[in-house]
Amino acid sequence: MGTRALVVHPRLKTEDETGEGVRDPEARLEEAVGLTSAIDLITVHSEVVTVARPRPGSLLGSGQIERLAQLVEALEIEVVVVDRPLTPVQQRNLERALKAKVLDRTQLILEIFGARARTHEGRLQVDLASLTFQRSRLVRSWTHLERQRGGTGFMGGPGESQLEIDRRLIGDRIIRIRRELEEVKRTRELHRGARKRVPYPVVALVGYTNAGKSTLFNRLSGATVMAEDLLFATLDPTMRRIGLPGGRTIILSDTVGFISELPTHLVAAFRATLEEVTEADVVVHVRDIAHPDSAAQKVDVLAVLADLGIDETTRPGRMLEVLNKIDRLPEDQRIALRERTQAGNEPVVAVSAVSGEGIDRLTAAIARLLGVDDRLCGFVLDGADGAAFAWLYAHGEVVERSDDADGTTAVTVRLSEADAARFEKRFSGSIRRPAS
Repeated sequence: MGTRALVVHPRLKTEDETGEGVRDPEARLEEAVGLTSAIDLITVHSEVVTVARPRPGSLLGSGQIERLAQLVEALEIEVVVVDRPLTPVQQRNLERALKAKVLDRTQLILEIFGARARTHEGRLQVDLASLTFQRSRLVRSWTHLERQRGGTGFMGGPGESQLEIDRRLIGDRIIRIRRELEEVKRTRELHRGARKRVPYPVVALVGYTNAGKSTLFNRLSGATVMAEDLLFATLDPTMRRIGLPGGRTIILSDTVGFISELPTHLVAAFRATLEEVTEADVVVHVRDIAHPDSAAQKVDVLAVLADLGIDETTRPGRMLEVLNKIDRLPEDQRIALRERTQAGNEPVVAVSAVSGEGIDRLTAAIARLLGVDDRLCGFVLDGADGAAFAWLYAHGEVVERSDDADGTTAVTVRLSEADAARFEKRFSGSIRRPAS
């Protein structure tokens, strides 16, 4: 039997008054329940609690705390999830009053990342984020860092009493992890350098968690990356080489999903992974268009991208918005959306990664974005060199071809600068003269 949990989303009236709270409280509560389920907690009760004036010592009011304490006792709840960042004092006071373990939003996300990271780099990044967070609070004991288990240690176990962490030990551990991550970063840069020498353009999928990036990645690449209706189903970046219409080859990259109020510790820790996005030639923003908070999720993703230095000013004409999960929309809405995206000039495509609807338009749109800098190249080739012609047809768009009586063939082909250079170097012996 799993651990029983109570999930609370505090709705701050101060945000309503200032207009900062752009999200629907019920949608936020549903997301918090999803995050809770992601670490195998059983949510037995969830609710939105309106907070008129946040209390410095507890966030919630005394009456609300008393009512929640009664719920905790009556429903035998072991963990209370508060869908807001809590100060150490607020967390400690709530645990005492509710007589249950209290996790705030930051700790919950850290737990999920700790449980889901699979690669050595992913585990290092989660450890760094967790230790940085712990050092700032000093409310847990050191022993959880020695345990070999998924998660970051907030969920209880040996030594999890309210003891002060030894700052020096944590500091030493942070230094060691940063050194290891530097080694991983250097290895990643070597791999990136090797890809540039190939060179294939990189197309990165980004988006809010559970927007369907991994399902879309699998649809495009034929891979079997874990893709479930689950928040943060995948954390570690995955890359595959795929072909686009017109013969162009790309590297498709699937990255960790973003989320509102993503802990700064995690953004910093995963910066090395997110560098794959900053280096991408095209950034594909995948949205769950069927989600009630889709517009607010878009704002959150764009904010994280802007923090990484990625927007239309740094990627002019190289950002594509994909409205995913149109299969979940009513028929009339799906038809209207498809017509709007097909008729408009904006870089937006409506798709269903599950059914495959719109995937051809998506790959064509990516090919168009990558072809912005293509140029028409003319060559006169040895007509008998089938390998050269096969290469041109595989990597470019042959616009015109004419055979001459002398055994040569004039060909006009649309190629990227990099592919044109590769062709001239590889098939220099077949090129008789440039076409006029």
